[in-house]
Amino acid sequence: MTEQKSFKRLVRARMAKTGESYTAARAILLRADEPVQPTNGVRLATSDEKIRERTGRGWEEWFELLDEWGAAGRTHREVARWLAAQQQLDPLAWNVQAIAASYERARGLRVVGEKDDGFAITASKTVAVPVERLYQAVLDEALRRRWLPDGELLPRTATAPRSARFDWGASGTRVNVTFLAKEGSKSTVALEHRRLADADQAQRIKGYWRERLTTLKDVLEQ
Repeated sequence: MTEQKSFKRLVRARMAKTGESYTAARAILLRADEPVQPTNGVRLATSDEKIRERTGRGWEEWFELLDEWGAAGRTHREVARWLAAQQQLDPLAWNVQAIAASYERARGLRVVGEKDDGFAITASKTVAVPVERLYQAVLDEALRRRWLPDGELLPRTATAPRSARFDWGASGTRVNVTFLAKEGSKSTVALEHRRLADADQAQRIKGYWRERLTTLKDVLEQ
């Protein structure tokens, strides 16, 4: 969809919200006197500016593409795979999951953290070590005990040094981890824990993983 059509849609959305004429709504948007919230205040993963910087498109453009593709009638996994193909990324990559989850919330298909198979949380940390070392700290059982002594990650699949998938003990939940090399011998670990029972459990697990990843950073950087 062209930028002109996207802008016209924003104008129409403002008209419906405020009762203004097309001319008045268009003039206000062109002056940018106030930010436009086409998603009616729904919590998005990041700002429009940041998602455009990372992906080349703003939120409204992504949402229109997903609407045209029929994403509202598809599962989260199908949406993520389609977005991954569009961006040539892993389906677990941050850009992909951020767009998919934000779309589902904007269209009223999900509450925050809700997926097809339960609730999910994410956590990430940038560490001042090469990505290969970060990957080993997660995959090697002996190294992992230094920062995760009370958890049980049971490997399912792994692609060094990019991603790994685990069962979380016998809980029936899953942990998916991706690794990204950065400049200056730094790297980022991004983790998703899914199939959680409800929002309360998701909140507890999110706090747990934030603490564990902070410990991982401390262990590797000491």
